[in-house]
Amino acid sequence: MTSTPHDLAAAFTDRFGTEPDGLWSAPGRVNVIGEHTDYNEGFVLPFAIRHSTTVAAAVRGDRWVRVASTFAPDDDAVTADLDDLAEGGVEGWAAYPLGVLWAFEQSGYRCPGMDLLVDSSVPVGAGLSSSAALECSVAVAANELAQAGASHQELAAIGQLAENRMVGAPTGIMDQSASLLGEAGYAVFLDCRSGESQLVPLDLEAAGLELLVIDTRVSHSHSTGGYAARRRSCELGAKLMGVPALRDLSVKDLAEAAGVLDEETFRRVRHVVTENARVQDAVRLLTREGPAALGPLLVASHASMRDDFEISCAELDTAVDAALDAGALGARMTGGGFGGAAIALVAVEDVPTIRAAVEDAFAAARFRAPVIFSVLPGAGAARIA
Repeated sequence: MTSTPHDLAAAFTDRFGTEPDGLWSAPGRVNVIGEHTDYNEGFVLPFAIRHSTTVAAAVRGDRWVRVASTFAPDDDAVTADLDDLAEGGVEGWAAYPLGVLWAFEQSGYRCPGMDLLVDSSVPVGAGLSSSAALECSVAVAANELAQAGASHQELAAIGQLAENRMVGAPTGIMDQSASLLGEAGYAVFLDCRSGESQLVPLDLEAAGLELLVIDTRVSHSHSTGGYAARRRSCELGAKLMGVPALRDLSVKDLAEAAGVLDEETFRRVRHVVTENARVQDAVRLLTREGPAALGPLLVASHASMRDDFEISCAELDTAVDAALDAGALGARMTGGGFGGAAIALVAVEDVPTIRAAVEDAFAAARFRAPVIFSVLPGAGAARIA
């Protein structure tokens, strides 16, 4: 990552021979709770983090787009004609920014050609949604440069459309919403059916807490089969239960579901239904008692993802177990699963002990050393220069 916005602007000029019209930044996210509920039209509780993706952009006089990045400085820019972009027609990381521009036009807006230089501090593959940070930074840039006037809710839908149809990853709308709607000191309680959102206080610092991210360094990809298979199971479960989406089932309906669904589909459904309930419980606890009360919900969420949804892995389980054994208030995997990161809710004074315990557990299991860092709720996407 370049060190300052000035450095990125200078790098843009070196690459494209002109100054950028501006710089726009969008954060990654950590999901407090609510995993695989978003595409089931349920509830999620993410927050924007202070790791972000920034894009320097300038309008061109034609319909061409050139996209380059600071993390592949020696590669040639990917060049595309906006009039020729087609669903699934771009490979590699450039599918995300070019997909956003394609999705803008699919949504009824006309984009000018532009040059884009991307820079990021969001770890890739760690479950912190580096993809949504990239999509949303380009979305807010394009929204301004095209004078589109799209709302943040519309931009989230544009980012999701790009990821679903250009990239081919069947994700929901949570990640883009968190990146666009986040505010410092708050989590975003999002109803993924209506798109309505509410900021919920999450002042970790005032509570003497930190949220540790434990990046297992096991890479994952949402466009691979595991994520899509889980989504198909959820859709099948909803169909067999006669509801539009699993959002429409409650915990009380699980007894009936056990008699209707095959064993695997039932477990997938049970995770989503109980996870939706945990999100709503978390919002109530944050409002009434504060973040220290979340621990048991995080533990239950991880058990559900490990056993019912089967999206954890040995490294994630080791991170969670080691953190809890060393005194964490709660811990769970976060993100789409099959690798990525876990989170642990930790008293500030216990951070060194828990960090060391997790590192020792990984070493004993002969896993790659994890990358461990703290995150706090930060601001959402915006122009920064």
